[in-house]
Amino acid sequence: MKSKFDVILLDEVWELFDILDEKTKEKIIYNIDKSKYFNDTELFKKLEDEIWEFRTKYNRMYYRLFAFWDKTNKTETLVVATHGIIKKTDKIPKTEIEKVKAIMKLYFEQKSKK
Repeated sequence: MKSKFDVILLDEVWELFDILDEKTKEKIIYNIDKSKYFNDTELFKKLEDEIWEFRTKYNRMYYRLFAFWDKTNKTETLVVATHGIIKKTDKIPKTEIEKVKAIMKLYFEQKSKK
């Protein structure tokens, strides 16, 4: 089975992974990989406009990796994960949404200069 999209993880995602234990990292990566093949809003969900999130619940904690699509050539083949948070509740702070938007803007500005 061919994946529906590829995923790249920006530096802040790797920084989050650095503070997580191995089992938690494995669970998050497993869920990201699973979401590439199956439509499951429990794993990959649209938050608003162009902002999405990879969702993992593990050991009563919520792990969120925020992301956006890079629609090169008008096809949705690449998802860019910008950063992540650890939460005890399901609600997403607006500041995190704003951070994704800022990173997305910078990403596309840098890409257009290449």
